[in-house]
Amino acid sequence: MSIRVEVAYALPERQEIVTVDVPEGASMLDAVKASSICERFPGLDPDNTDMGIFGKAVKQPGQHKVQVGDRIELYRPLMIDPKQARLNRAKKQ
Repeated sequence: MSIRVEVAYALPERQEIVTVDVPEGASMLDAVKASSICERFPGLDPDNTDMGIFGKAVKQPGQHKVQVGDRIELYRPLMIDPKQARLNRAKKQ
């Protein structure tokens, strides 16, 4: 039996959400690789990309089993630490 999940990735100028069917018991990493989203975004390496489900980070995506309807999100690295960004904004005021 297979289950349907979504895989999402976004750049500032473009985003993609791909629906994919994976076997029951598949991991997040399995679903990302099956989605072919990495072919749409050259340079995206699922083995070294932070991931989460519906905005909640998952530490070990290779071991986390997906559920029907999950939206797997691939996260880009932060350009600046959020604490530093707040400090910079506060200094400008």
